[in-house]
Amino acid sequence: MSEIRSDSPNSALHSSSVDAVWQRQGKLWSNLKELCDVLRIPHAAAHTDEELQFQHVQFKTGQRIHTIGQPFDTLYIVHSGFLKTVLIDEFGNEQVLSFPMKGDLFGVDGIHTKRYASEAVALSNCDLILLPFKKLTALGRVHVEFEHAMYSVMSRELVREQAMVSMLGALSAEARVARFLVSLSERYAEMGYSSKLFNLRMTRHEIGSYLGLTLETVSRTLSAFNEIGLITVDQRSIGIKDADALKTLRRLPPSSSRAKQVAAKKSKLAASQKQPPDSDLAGLASV
Repeated sequence: MSEIRSDSPNSALHSSSVDAVWQRQGKLWSNLKELCDVLRIPHAAAHTDEELQFQHVQFKTGQRIHTIGQPFDTLYIVHSGFLKTVLIDEFGNEQVLSFPMKGDLFGVDGIHTKRYASEAVALSNCDLILLPFKKLTALGRVHVEFEHAMYSVMSRELVREQAMVSMLGALSAEARVARFLVSLSERYAEMGYSSKLFNLRMTRHEIGSYLGLTLETVSRTLSAFNEIGLITVDQRSIGIKDADALKTLRRLPPSSSRAKQVAAKKSKLAASQKQPPDSDLAGLASV
């Protein structure tokens, strides 16, 4: 039990990352119930708040939470903010693996070799809850249902990654971008935000890296979606206009067909604006 109550000396942060961290001015700790609420799992009531606390740490935009090859001892739970996890090849090129956001768990890839296999970077100011792995395993020994719930969270992340791999192999470039927007919309809804209007915290280049596409393809596809009325685009602001069409889209029509569709919509809109009100038509009829 003493192992559960006390944090590992290294649980706060690795020494190489201490300078990159700044503490929250408000909430510094969460109890077990609060941690479970963030993860969206049933909470355990076997320990009082004083016995079991989890530290909060904040990172600023652009700061690294952990790097590839860094010794593993901590899992991270996103309390607020947006991040990316990446692989980096020998030439310094990044491959985006995921975009963790509120309620997500990351750092699991360090369990196998005791070193992190990826790098995590903050895309916005982030508030993270630290979950020392020794603390997790000790808690699991005395609180089996919590351990099972944590396995469920890890499985949830794995299923999401598998769905992404499947999508990359089966869908066109346009469909990948469409499904990505739908996925983001649903994630925002889960967090209690608008699913119809949101900001992209990641760049178009990062989206392309995640989806296996070029920056140009992502930008061109977003513009095409905007052109035919599926979404609205204002720099990083995205408005979802037709979620059902995005979910079922396979390929965009040729540019010539899209141009005709846009011209037809503009013509119809112009005609409706020029048509006199009903009262005016009634007056003309009486004359």
